[in-house]
Amino acid sequence: MTPAEPACTDAGLLAPGRAGSPAESATGDLAFLRALLDAEAALTRAQASLGLAPAAAADAVTGAADVSRFDVRSLALRARTGGNPVIPLVADLTAAVGAEHAPYVHRGATSQDIMDTAAMLVAVRTLDLVLADLARVEAALARHAREHRDTAMPGRTLTQHAVPTTFGLKAAGWRALVLDARDRLRAVRDALPAQLGGAAGTLAALGAYGAPDPTAVVEAYAAELGLRAPELPWHTLRTPVADLAGALAFTAGALGRTAADVLILGRTEIRELSEGTGGGSSAMPHKANPVRATLVAAAARRAPQLAATLYGSLAAEDERPAGAWHAEWEPLRDLLRLVGGAARDAVPLTEGLRVHPEAMRDHLGLTHGLIVSERLSAELAPVLGRAGARHLLTEAARRATSEDVPLAEILAGEPELKGVDLTGLTDPAQYTGSAGALTDRALERR
Repeated sequence: MTPAEPACTDAGLLAPGRAGSPAESATGDLAFLRALLDAEAALTRAQASLGLAPAAAADAVTGAADVSRFDVRSLALRARTGGNPVIPLVADLTAAVGAEHAPYVHRGATSQDIMDTAAMLVAVRTLDLVLADLARVEAALARHAREHRDTAMPGRTLTQHAVPTTFGLKAAGWRALVLDARDRLRAVRDALPAQLGGAAGTLAALGAYGAPDPTAVVEAYAAELGLRAPELPWHTLRTPVADLAGALAFTAGALGRTAADVLILGRTEIRELSEGTGGGSSAMPHKANPVRATLVAAAARRAPQLAATLYGSLAAEDERPAGAWHAEWEPLRDLLRLVGGAARDAVPLTEGLRVHPEAMRDHLGLTHGLIVSERLSAELAPVLGRAGARHLLTEAARRATSEDVPLAEILAGEPELKGVDLTGLTDPAQYTGSAGALTDRALERR
């Protein structure tokens, strides 16, 4: 075995987040090869539809554009000569269609046209898979929000108990981010364009081959592929890639928001939440690790750096750049895979999520009633005056903590508070504000 012939391709050994996911298959080498061939075949069909190429040539190129007829490893190795895989692919495709139809292969295009278009095809196909998973995640989170609309739990700020909230509102917030991600991905997917500009973005070659209106070829080409027709060739106008990067990074972060909460609230000493089926440990049989949340959280940490590389390619020089579009290929694929894997893992995470209301209720009492001190300050001010209420609550809080006594019990001994419903005022479940109404409002969004 030589160094040029590896034992295996990247099987995802170090990438369990995307291994085996639909997105992995949709972004693999064969998927990209299929997209490259689809782009080449669509180009010939578009010209044939306008009378610029024989119908037989379109049929021949489409028939020859079969992934099984091409050696992807050979293409990869030969790509080193010209810097991209389109050059050897065009040579192989031209040979496959035969001498009669060879002149109509790749006519009027440049390598970047085919590479960019193929990347957009792969992105659209992968985004459809991601969106399907996001729909399931959204539905699961909506169910949790409805079922736990009034399930009180500690609200935490800067890691500490603040005031009570509800798990329904938390789940509704998770869902809102998922819907934001969905909307961004949909908008990006629907706007992804085909690329056809020729050597320097002027469409000159199409005119030289007899096209009276080269832009009509661009429109027909995009229609063949189901992509948007671009206003201009975008060889160095990388808005489509930048927008895609932003939407994907946002999606990873949106899913990571849920994962982060699950990881914190699923700690052994908290256990307000737990994954439906935890993962095992190699050394500790008792553990049920939150593997799905862990993988989603890992994706959220990696995605911004991949997106940054894609944003960096906006600074592309001349009419076609050296290195800028080449730098996009791998991080774009990694980002699609990463987000696809995260969306895949978010489905069982949210659908199987276990909520433990009893633990939430127990934790509301950890501060002996101090979690509702904000409410008490407001309610007791008319009775004791603002300064008096503050002084009383400060001292009562000190005693509740040092003496391990409920706040309500200490306050009950104050003569000024006779007749005040201290039991109700210090019940955390009765101080969740508009959490229920906010949850209902959030669930109205479709």
